[in-house]
Amino acid sequence: MGYVNADDVLPKILVEEIQKYVDGQQIYIPRKNENSLSWGEKNGTKEKLAERNQTIVKRYYSGQTITELSEVYYLSE
Repeated sequence: MGYVNADDVLPKILVEEIQKYVDGQQIYIPRKNENSLSWGEKNGTKEKLAERNQTIVKRYYSGQTITELSEVYYLSE
């Protein structure tokens, strides 16, 4: 998450109103629901884990044991 100076993007009157509540503190303004991303979508982690999990399932059905798979992928049994 990047840092943006409120003076650069908000009207002065709005900055003054916000300062009444959080003067000099950092605040988080959440994304609108329609613009939000679920966990792992932004950096590709969700997709990478889905691919890894598919590979694990294929290897399991090909005969590898749970113990072998847990050692290869550093997972608990």
